[in-house]
Amino acid sequence: MNSDSTSRKGQKKPSEGPSRRPHRSHDQTKPSAAILAAKQKAKARQMAKKQEDTFFIRDVYQAMFDVKEQFRGHTGVVYDDRMVENRCLWDPNYQECPGRYTKVMERCRELGLLDRCKFIPSREAREEEILTLHKQEHLDKLKATEGCSDIDKLELISSHYDAIYIHPMTYRLSLLSVGSTIQLVDEILKGTVQNGMAIIRPPGHHAMKNEYCGYCYFNNVALAADHALKNLGLNRILIVDWDVHHGQATQQMFYSDPRVLYFSIHRYEHGSFWPYLRESDFDYTGEGEGKGFNFNVPLNKIGMTNADYLAIFQQVLLPVATEFQPELIIVSAGYDAAVGCPEGEMEVTPACYAHLLTSLTGLASGKVAVILEGGYFLKSLAEGAALTLRTLLGDSCPNIESLPPPSQSIQESILNVIYSHRNEWKCFQLQNAYSLKDLQQENRIIDERTQHLPFIVYDYKEEKPTVYQTRNCYPVRSDETVAHYDNWLNNLIAGTKLMSPAHRLSFVYDPLMMEHRNMFESHPERPERISNIYETLKQYKALERMNQLESRKATEEELLLVHSPEHVEQMKSVSSIPLPAGSNEKAWRALSKEESYKSIYLHPKSYDAALLAAGSLLQVVDSVLNGESGSGIAVIRPPGHHAEKLEPCGFCIFNNISVAAKYAITKHNLTRILILDWDIHHGNGTQHIFEDDPRCLYVSLHRYDNGNFFPGSTDADSSVVGNGEGRGFNVNIPWNKGGMTGADYVAAFHHIVLPIAYQYNPELVLVSAGFDAAIGDPLGGCKVLPETYAHLTHWLSPLAGGRVILALEGGYNITSISYSMTACAKALLGDPLPALEANVVACPSAITSIKQVIQIQKEFWSALAFDKSLPEENVLDSGGRTDHQTEADQKAEQNETDDMKLEKLSSGKLNEDDLADQLLTLTLSEPSVTRCGTGDNPGKGLLLSEQMFAVVPLPSCPHLPEVRPVPSEGINVNAACTDCTSAQENWTCLICYRVFCGRFVNGHMVQHGDDNSHPLCLSFSDLSVWCYGCEAYVDNPVLFPAKNAAHLSKFGSELTWSYSSPRPDNQ
Repeated sequence: MNSDSTSRKGQKKPSEGPSRRPHRSHDQTKPSAAILAAKQKAKARQMAKKQEDTFFIRDVYQAMFDVKEQFRGHTGVVYDDRMVENRCLWDPNYQECPGRYTKVMERCRELGLLDRCKFIPSREAREEEILTLHKQEHLDKLKATEGCSDIDKLELISSHYDAIYIHPMTYRLSLLSVGSTIQLVDEILKGTVQNGMAIIRPPGHHAMKNEYCGYCYFNNVALAADHALKNLGLNRILIVDWDVHHGQATQQMFYSDPRVLYFSIHRYEHGSFWPYLRESDFDYTGEGEGKGFNFNVPLNKIGMTNADYLAIFQQVLLPVATEFQPELIIVSAGYDAAVGCPEGEMEVTPACYAHLLTSLTGLASGKVAVILEGGYFLKSLAEGAALTLRTLLGDSCPNIESLPPPSQSIQESILNVIYSHRNEWKCFQLQNAYSLKDLQQENRIIDERTQHLPFIVYDYKEEKPTVYQTRNCYPVRSDETVAHYDNWLNNLIAGTKLMSPAHRLSFVYDPLMMEHRNMFESHPERPERISNIYETLKQYKALERMNQLESRKATEEELLLVHSPEHVEQMKSVSSIPLPAGSNEKAWRALSKEESYKSIYLHPKSYDAALLAAGSLLQVVDSVLNGESGSGIAVIRPPGHHAEKLEPCGFCIFNNISVAAKYAITKHNLTRILILDWDIHHGNGTQHIFEDDPRCLYVSLHRYDNGNFFPGSTDADSSVVGNGEGRGFNVNIPWNKGGMTGADYVAAFHHIVLPIAYQYNPELVLVSAGFDAAIGDPLGGCKVLPETYAHLTHWLSPLAGGRVILALEGGYNITSISYSMTACAKALLGDPLPALEANVVACPSAITSIKQVIQIQKEFWSALAFDKSLPEENVLDSGGRTDHQTEADQKAEQNETDDMKLEKLSSGKLNEDDLADQLLTLTLSEPSVTRCGTGDNPGKGLLLSEQMFAVVPLPSCPHLPEVRPVPSEGINVNAACTDCTSAQENWTCLICYRVFCGRFVNGHMVQHGDDNSHPLCLSFSDLSVWCYGCEAYVDNPVLFPAKNAAHLSKFGSELTWSYSSPRPDNQ
């Protein structure tokens, strides 16, 4: 376009006349003041309107611009050897002991970690810093003990608090712990260090505003978070508390504050584990503006494993944290869930903490502060803390063993957490909803295979003591048990490979691959694809930090690992065809057979370029698997994942990624390789090459459009899972529309890719890194931003000991692919990652696809265990005490006799029909009369005429859908009360099947139903069912399985079906 014919923005065209106004004569009358004022007012309005209409469009690559000069920073560490002085003076075996500090420091020094860190000097907190959250009285009481030499007095003071000892130095050392934590957070937010760890004691997360508790005096983490909010301008802080004890004090301090997302994973056992608090359960989600920002994941059994913790992160924490987009992450890092700890009795291996932490470090621009809390088996504490610091330093995660399925208990807890938070967080879309009302109307019970019913159990019954034990108040293990766990830890440590390759990231590129080009027309797969990536890597200073490998050509023998000799020979023959002269295009294409292939162009240099692409990728494989490099990137072309065994396809000559996988199997003896393909097109060639081989797990995220998107085959559908021994090792995640965003890919990663990958436990991860789902791609039609690829790469990096290799596939917007590959390189280099796009969640179409994949793949992968439907109603308040009902009211109701209730009814102004209705639901004691055996109502008349004396059960009630299936072991009518061991007048709860005594014994079933909102129970005396929610007996076909199981236990025979409806086959 001719420059003379265009005008710049704001420039006048010649036809619009002169740009300057004509000269105003001096004798022109001046306007009045009123007119001037009116004009000024009009001008002001016009300017205001302009400002209203002005909006800014953020450049889609802005996030990459923002991190251009951001590189991996130092890891800070703060510690102070004076912290060993805090100890219990009257009990030398107290488990919160100086050894907790010294053993961690020793192990960190053994591994050479401290020398690699930037030391941050410790400091004491100032009193005003403590008083931002703690009461003056709280501070003064502890301060008064400073220097006290009266041990008896210190013990007496300690006895007024739960699990506390006070030493003459406790006050000073508590100030030191708080000050050191605040200082670490300060240094991270100033940019002096990227992340860091505070190796401190005493711990802090149990310290309440005005009460010492659980070895904690001042709340280190809460005070540091509050400091960041008030003094450093932060608005979003994520606190992850993986100590095995609930950090109830941290929860309390931020319970109504939406600026702090508190996420706690803790042993709970329905309230029977310390600190025994009802508010430690999943339904305590925050209040006021903070509702939804408090997450409790209760562990209701011991022996939880790595699989359980990883499931919590993948299904709950990572989706929520990604949506929350924190500016700072603080980890309350207790290691009392680690193997061997007598407090936690869990089985989390030290290496697992590295994986948990790595999954978080891509968020908050890498600003992560890890603060030591508990951990009382010194060997696992030291190893877990040391591997955590090693992770902060950017070292690869050590491998963890193949995972068992997530336990049934953790499945329930995770679904409960999702249920209680689903209204506040958009990321919880995967679970369908079902209607309890519909189940009730259809007389159906919950199908536990596909439906989950959240329910609350709270078992702690003891009163809070006024004086606490100060000696021998901790678990003590036998020498044999200690030796067992010590041996277990020694074996784990010996088997943990802590790799330290010479190069963090290697890279291969050769401009000779650019000689492959289309000779006759413009084509999206053009040479500049790789040269622009190379230049962008250089601009972002990634190139100078990577180890550049020599390129090489693949040998024919290497190509024959996946391709037929005929295919290799045909491609080789193209190089001998002379360049076409003049317009002899048609003849050349006929000679090369180019047009006989699907979406292929050829050039005399295509064979050499394809050999270079495949061989250069093998160079990276060798470098990584020989331990020279931690990870790798291959900027290569032509791409490969469409190439079949017998022919080229879709711009691909040889299948580079498949050749690399087979090479790793044959040369390096690998048996488990994960190939992840995020190119927008399905990698048909890779899938076909490995569809019957379990040594390669192929996972592809691609646009499918119900079979209408290239390569246009139903082989790309989610139902295709592999053949023979490879069945279950092919995972297709198909998108059925364009416009997919990063949020869709992130959701698929959290709920499918990561759970399957961790269960598979690969020895190498190969990524078919096509970037044609990136924004602006002319073929992909999607909107994934470069930063999404960075985060996907980061979440893959803990797998296979960090041995992750990216090989370029497609991507045809030169700018997008250059930024995207650079973003991935920065992720592998450990640079702070750009934040993911805010306020974007997975679209309904993506959620549908993800659900379909899970339904198909859960047959093969037990980690995919969280696709159950949740009730659409609020079930957590049903059947139990209402918020407005006092404890005294409940006790009065429980002690009210049937005669008193009958007297209430008869003395009231009720007509005959109303009285009969009330009699139908009259509360009577545990039965001593025969009940009606059917759900039929014999009528009001018989009752009122006293021709029959019987309690008529309700034929239905709204709580019936809460009845859970009978346990596989059945019902034992001779079981004793769980609380008091009484064998008289016992009942079983039809929600949790625990056994408790009736109200005329010790009333434990009444209390259980009240505390846990479990409304329905079955009598062992006469097999009747009582509903506390309806205050009535109930008889309905839904109850038959439980009544039949009790009948079998009581009489040794099945109960006769006596309902008017036909008996279902499953009953």
